[in-house]
Amino acid sequence: METPLEKALTTMVTTFHKYSGREGSKLTLSRRELKELIKKELCLGEKMQESSIDDLMKSLDKNSDQEIDFKEYSVFLTTLCMAYNDFFLEDRK
Repeated sequence: METPLEKALTTMVTTFHKYSGREGSKLTLSRRELKELIKKELCLGEKMQESSIDDLMKSLDKNSDQEIDFKEYSVFLTTLCMAYNDFFLEDRK
């Protein structure tokens, strides 16, 4: 039986693969795939402008190959987790 943390990890991995490979490599997200993932899977995606998607793509794409691999995606999720943690810490003050 999966623990809640294991379920969260499984969801993060399966979400990446749900969107990756629709264009190009099955192991990466194109800009369009990243945009779709953000818009459909994250509440903040509804408010993101095209320029914000471009900026995010540039900041995540560390090897400048115009795609987001799983490692780059993981950094994005880690950054989001840290922001969520900061938000909840502010709530407890």
